[in-house]
Amino acid sequence: MTDLRVSLYELPAADLGTENPLPSFRGEKDDEDLKIAPSIPERYRRHLGWRTAARVLPYRMQDGYNRGKRLRSFRSVVLENEILRATFLPELGGRLVSLVHKPTERELLDRNPVFQPANFALRNAWFTGGIEWNVSHYGHHYLTCSPVFAARLSGVEREPVLRIYEWDRLKCFPWQVDFHLPPNSPFLFARVRLVNPHRYEIPMWWWTNVEVPGGPGVRMICPADMAIYHLTEGLSLTQLPELQGTDFTYPANADWARSFFLVIPDGRRPWIAALDGTGRGLVEVSTAKLRGRKLWVWGTKPGGRRWQEYLSVPGRAYFEIQAGLAPTQMECVPMPAGAQWTWTEAFGLLEADPGKIHSKLWAEAVEEADRALEAALPQAKLDLLDGELASVTVLPAEELLARGSGWGALERRRLAACGEEDLIPVELAFDDSSLGADQAPWLKLLETGVFPETDPMREPGHWMVQPEWEKLLCRSVEAGRSDHWLAWLHLGVMRMEARDLEGARAAWLQSLRRRPSAWALRNLSVLERRQGNPWVSLGLLRQAWDTGPRIAALAVEYTRDLLE
Repeated sequence: MTDLRVSLYELPAADLGTENPLPSFRGEKDDEDLKIAPSIPERYRRHLGWRTAARVLPYRMQDGYNRGKRLRSFRSVVLENEILRATFLPELGGRLVSLVHKPTERELLDRNPVFQPANFALRNAWFTGGIEWNVSHYGHHYLTCSPVFAARLSGVEREPVLRIYEWDRLKCFPWQVDFHLPPNSPFLFARVRLVNPHRYEIPMWWWTNVEVPGGPGVRMICPADMAIYHLTEGLSLTQLPELQGTDFTYPANADWARSFFLVIPDGRRPWIAALDGTGRGLVEVSTAKLRGRKLWVWGTKPGGRRWQEYLSVPGRAYFEIQAGLAPTQMECVPMPAGAQWTWTEAFGLLEADPGKIHSKLWAEAVEEADRALEAALPQAKLDLLDGELASVTVLPAEELLARGSGWGALERRRLAACGEEDLIPVELAFDDSSLGADQAPWLKLLETGVFPETDPMREPGHWMVQPEWEKLLCRSVEAGRSDHWLAWLHLGVMRMEARDLEGARAAWLQSLRRRPSAWALRNLSVLERRQGNPWVSLGLLRQAWDTGPRIAALAVEYTRDLLE
């Protein structure tokens, strides 16, 4: 029997704190300039750096966390059969924090005994442990430390299925992962669907990050002969399993923190595993759509060891095995207008001959792991199952277990109000009950044509950067219905993010004419700093501080500039 239940998940946890209300603007470029060594074949160069420059808006930074831990109960969802028990945290991006192989009582993942955020994610706060689902943009996901929707539905054998899903605010698309654990299955299956609901192409990014226990004798195995890695001269290529005389497939051998993007030859089955001295450990395997694989190691230098201990507890060591849409993480993939991409991943215990797994001959180790995987989960069976699960992917949920944000519901309301075609799958329930205080000002603008004004001593609310919302807000301001400081402030943020610097300046000056606020002064300070006027920028920050409110985020920026 397969069971799906809601439970409590207790562990010592730091306080995540409140979100930073100051907008974090993108830079001048959409693409990253990467150094690429001549050894990288042309076929792997095509999209390197494409649409991977840092972006945050419309999201707000999560940088208010602390280091003091106290026991906290998270709402978890447990999916369990006779062989596996999987525990998910919808409050934290749907993270799979534990996957236990019940017959051996073995934890297959690195199960972090604490929750301690640190500055690794796109919005800063990130925590380690388990499996995370990274979508939309290069980096740890925007919702790593935020709630997502979780729902129950029925699988192909009427067994319970867990679905997590959300609306991506950056590129405006829905994503979902359906978790299947059929009766007596030794593998947990994750069927992913990404939907481009637009009439234009969007840059897409996906990587599944699996954190596994490290230590001496644990080896990463993947059907690759070459790996792309970072070098001082840029991205370079090395032959597996060694780099500069060190066998890096044993992560405990690595001195420095480093990424290895494993080049799987065409026609080979995509998978990656972490196997210990007995030849046992976790394997991740997918259908063909998810081609990329990666090994991430912290290294044994003091910095790498310190990071692991800060994120967890002293003495713990782990590394990551990952799977993605592209050969490397430093690139997005063009997703055509109206496209839907799906694939199925599987996670479970792999048992192989330890003598061969730890052979000095890399090809022998790969061949043995490949053989063991094919015996445990034949490729033909996974491909067949992927086709069967497609019918479940498009089913509506039967019960909502956890609620995410109201931004998907707001977008549905906007599409209806503006007479635009709604191409968001109907089975993804972004219902009105998810709308809340965060969406309220924008909903009022949509329904009444008025963006509500608030006191400048209060936070200005959540940002919007969609061109469609800028048109609505601009129309309201021009008609005199929202000609106030807050509307002009938001218009300036929209223009700044669209790289209309002079338009942003004009909007923030208009905001100040309506009512003085630290928010507009601070944003003008950012603009002056970017245009090479640090003293003007510093003066504006002082005015912002004197005007108030004197919030911690502003204190950090002001202090940083004073020090410089």
